[in-house]
Amino acid sequence: MAYLFIFGCFFLLGLAGALAARTGYRGKVCDRSHGYEVPAEVKYDPALRKRANDLVAFWCTGASALGFAPLVPIGSVLLSGGGKSVSTWGLAAFALYGLVVATVGIYPFEKIKQLGDSTKR
Repeated sequence: MAYLFIFGCFFLLGLAGALAARTGYRGKVCDRSHGYEVPAEVKYDPALRKRANDLVAFWCTGASALGFAPLVPIGSVLLSGGGKSVSTWGLAAFALYGLVVATVGIYPFEKIKQLGDSTKR
């Protein structure tokens, strides 16, 4: 049962990263109806807007790949009958890895906030 839950969590992490990367590749990060809330300076400056789209596309593609990567070994355990249990250390490792994936996915949005702050200096 634990493997199924872990599989679902990493699938959702990978899917969220893929959707965010898709928004970046389409150039819609600064579009309020399709994208995300960004500082006004980034929204109205074409160079900063392109940089924001590139950041989200690159880093969220990486987060998506990292999120989908554990699905292969977890899926193989599930398909082999799933009679194995997850140790506490295994759960801690999966949780730490999930935190890394989430951090990679959050990075471009924090960087975009800094892009908006850098124009005020």
